[in-house]
Amino acid sequence: MFILPALGYDYDALGDSISKEVMELHHTKHHQTYVDKLNAAISGYPELADKTVVELLRGIKELPEAIQGAVRNHGGGHYNHSLFWKVMAPGAGGQPEGVLGEAITAKYCSYQAFVDEFTAKALGLFGSGWVWLQPDLSIITSANQDSALLDGGEEPLLGLDVWEHAYYLDYKNKRDDYVAAWWNVVDWRFVAERYAS
Repeated sequence: MFILPALGYDYDALGDSISKEVMELHHTKHHQTYVDKLNAAISGYPELADKTVVELLRGIKELPEAIQGAVRNHGGGHYNHSLFWKVMAPGAGGQPEGVLGEAITAKYCSYQAFVDEFTAKALGLFGSGWVWLQPDLSIITSANQDSALLDGGEEPLLGLDVWEHAYYLDYKNKRDDYVAAWWNVVDWRFVAERYAS
């Protein structure tokens, strides 16, 4: 059985960037629903009991056809959110340093140019979805709860949730304000550890 992961910080820990109300609703309602529905989808398939969500998503075409859609949506929702909580932290923000910072600057010419491109992808994504920083430092998007892992994809370094449930109570229809505030809580130390590994 998959379980809802703990955040590692309090619901109000992200301060002005993301409110306690949004964090609590997002974690305990939205993410919990993905976990519950993923468990329900695979409950009739004991051969899948030992698989991780990463394995399920990477091998989605090998799963029974009857549950591929549910695993794509709810397994994706579980994986995506589990990473999302980890790439944020109280007192974080700033710029990446060390090897990751140098690599981002080398690829995008400056940290600000990287932020600008990532933000443009987030604002340009129609409807609901995610923006991902990949291990090669490319920036990609996915619709709905599609994961970057689908069909053998690599685990992203970080992801930004641009579903309205992630920001609407705080920012209404101002996705741009949400994205700008989100940079203030990105945990670059965590992202750098993923990049190094």
